[in-house]
Amino acid sequence: MAVLETAVQPRQPAYQGNRAAMLERLAELDAAVATARAGGGEKYVTRHHARGKLLPRERIELLVDRDSPVLELSPVAAWGTDYPVGASVVTAIGVVEGVECVIVANDPTVRGGAVNPYTLRKTVRAGEIALANRLPLVNLVESGGADLPSQAEIFIPGGQVFRDLTRLSAAGIPTVSVVFGNATAGGAYVPGMSDYTIMVRGRAKVFLAGPPLVKMATGEVTDDESLGGAAMHASTSGLADWLAEDERDGLRLARQCVRRFNWRKQGPAPRTAVAPPPKYDAEDLLAIASADPRTPFDPREVLGRILDGSEFDEFKPGYGSALVTGWGELHGYPVGVLANARGVLFSEEAQKATQFIQLANNADTPLLFLQNTTGYMVGAEYEQGGIIKHGALMINAVSNSTVPHLTVNLGASYGAGNYGMCGRAYDPRFLFTWPNAKSAVMGPTQLAGVLSIVARQAAEAKGQPYDEDRDRVMRTMVEGQVESESAALFLSGRLLDDGVIDPRDTRTVLGLCLSAIHSGPVASSLHSARSAGFGVFRM
Repeated sequence: MAVLETAVQPRQPAYQGNRAAMLERLAELDAAVATARAGGGEKYVTRHHARGKLLPRERIELLVDRDSPVLELSPVAAWGTDYPVGASVVTAIGVVEGVECVIVANDPTVRGGAVNPYTLRKTVRAGEIALANRLPLVNLVESGGADLPSQAEIFIPGGQVFRDLTRLSAAGIPTVSVVFGNATAGGAYVPGMSDYTIMVRGRAKVFLAGPPLVKMATGEVTDDESLGGAAMHASTSGLADWLAEDERDGLRLARQCVRRFNWRKQGPAPRTAVAPPPKYDAEDLLAIASADPRTPFDPREVLGRILDGSEFDEFKPGYGSALVTGWGELHGYPVGVLANARGVLFSEEAQKATQFIQLANNADTPLLFLQNTTGYMVGAEYEQGGIIKHGALMINAVSNSTVPHLTVNLGASYGAGNYGMCGRAYDPRFLFTWPNAKSAVMGPTQLAGVLSIVARQAAEAKGQPYDEDRDRVMRTMVEGQVESESAALFLSGRLLDDGVIDPRDTRTVLGLCLSAIHSGPVASSLHSARSAGFGVFRM
């Protein structure tokens, strides 16, 4: 493979300016993550510890193999909403007894672990990741059930959590629940629908209705332990498969379950046991993305700092140069790369991408999309040249490609370029965002300008004078709204990605994701089943 060269010059003012801007965004991210990690705050954390109970991340730390990496997903879920940052649940991918698992851990210090709309979205996404990548699912349960004031947004879609548990089991993907405290009402179905269920003695309370509701509904007087205690479920109802003496014992038993799965990965192993690191310093990734999103940057500089040995075999380097395509390896796993180089996608880029995606599917190679695009080119010349049908080619290929996709938004992801570069709606296995990144239907200035033009034309059509002062106020307001709603933290808060990451961690995060993806088969179905092909390509 060819080794990428670098033109990065750390002493240049542009480098220093880009770095400073990225560090500012990282400081905002760190503050948001710190808020999530603080749970319900010092008062509730102290009370929880005083009861001899562990926090969700402490439970995860004891569950996973010592010194193994843990990839936390969507840590700033619910940021910028009326709900607590983190959404009262921690989701992650971790290694348990050598097996990569999806882990879902309720945070009982945040409103008793109550499920709000963002908790639900985050939990459902964890189940999707488990199913798509064939990863066992471990639930660390302690939740008071639905956040009742928001039940209208939770109750009906919430059934998907239980449906997904059964679908995982039906697909031969094991599920485990460890119940540390409350698992009431609908929450009782999480241990009830898991393949393996462990309950902590004297702590777990699993029932469809607590004593007060039972009394109101039937007149029966009972107590927590008789109704749904761990000992009762282990000896009488049979819901509990094991009775743990304390939380640590419950986690030990969960590890024991995973050890007995006899789990095997179905995807190919990395080509090299020890992959050569990139030749260039990951620290430079703080300064490669432009502080001004309108200024493009060379994605090869990113590739040179995340690919094994900085080696990259570029495909069609002289054609459609606004999109870089080619082959490399990341932690020993082969990848096909599509990376925006100059923001705008023209017909040549769309045709090049379509061919490359087909080649990757024929070679059973996962695809890595590095987004930094303002969308497909507009204008009479380009419309007449077929930009719509060529963009449709690319979107068709992305939509029907069946090898795993990974997406990272490095800077901008606007318009239909978001679709062609495998945005959230196109179901990449994982999607991460750099802190500087933005995504919207178009840039804030352009959007405000379009609204201004439309309003001006409407006034002219009615023969009315146009209020320029009102126009300036409107443009300023719209630009501010779009700027805030297209920011990385805003989008991640609404679970439109799987997390905002430090650019320096990009190689590690992608390596963990590629390893997880290879828990299942990566072979494309396109060349093995006629019905699984692409749609009609408009030529």
